[in-house]
Amino acid sequence: MLSSLTDPAGRRISYLRLSVTDRCDMRCVYCMSEQMSFLPRADVLDFEELLRLSRVFVLHGVRRLRITGGEPLVRRDIGLFFKELGTWLRHPEQAGRLDELTLTTNGSQLAHYAPILAQAGVRRVNVSLDSLDEQRFAKLTRRGRLAATLEGIRAARAEGLAVRINTVAMAGVNDDEFDALLAWCGEIGADLCLIETMPMGETGEDRAAQYLSLDAVRRSLSQRWTLEPLAYQTGGPARYVRVAQTGQRLGFITPMSHNFCATCNRVRLSCTGQLYTCLGQEEGVDLRNLMREGATDAALEVAIQQAIARKPVGHDFLLDGQTGAVSGPQRHMSVTGG
Repeated sequence: MLSSLTDPAGRRISYLRLSVTDRCDMRCVYCMSEQMSFLPRADVLDFEELLRLSRVFVLHGVRRLRITGGEPLVRRDIGLFFKELGTWLRHPEQAGRLDELTLTTNGSQLAHYAPILAQAGVRRVNVSLDSLDEQRFAKLTRRGRLAATLEGIRAARAEGLAVRINTVAMAGVNDDEFDALLAWCGEIGADLCLIETMPMGETGEDRAAQYLSLDAVRRSLSQRWTLEPLAYQTGGPARYVRVAQTGQRLGFITPMSHNFCATCNRVRLSCTGQLYTCLGQEEGVDLRNLMREGATDAALEVAIQQAIARKPVGHDFLLDGQTGAVSGPQRHMSVTGG
């Protein structure tokens, strides 16, 4: 079944990124400010509401569902939520069937949840990891423990889950670790994805100074590694090559230097029920209040279709080529969902 959710540029929306919480047990420098104020519980969708909205999307053609946060695995009873979503993977009928259920996590709770995720039908996870140096990791996450994340990654691999390591590339911060990360990913059988820093919300960091174009990174890596062209895609924005020396994939996500808007098939639903049709735009549609005011599924579908009908052609992230200044939406990435 093709998605019935089509935007003005003719892009079919088949991928939903669903945030289940704005809370996190880390405060990564590119994602949050150090002193965050989290949402009151009443503002956050309960699991019944999250399932209801997800079902509307899936019934109208969404085939990939990624659970995000904040850190999704800190939410109480998240294992039961995955178990319920996993039943959608096993429906034999066409309508309402998910092709893939995935997760983005910082890995801190993954050692406990890896068996639960595998049993629910999750087959791959993305783990955010910006440094293999313990002290640097602690500084970047402001309170994370590298050992816990590495234990989670090992547990995921032991359960047979494919792992992609997501690393935000930051000039003068972790740009001396890309070779080590590539080699380590080869050793553990994980893919690596480098991501340009995005200006989402005020984090207390100078992201203009930290911005690093992945064009330069790729040229540098190609002097030491054999990077073979690859047509592989996961449905997201990453563009991949194969690293001949390790056999693993290396991805590049380049929202600043080379936007990927022309092929965008994604929308995001925040944990408060705000539907964002573009990561780089401020506008959102409030589905929570519609639900809580008694809207039927048909009314929710209309609201979703109207929102997608206004999906912009491209995002509003800005990189000034002369000054190096970057700008974007004021909401934090943790509010939007990764």
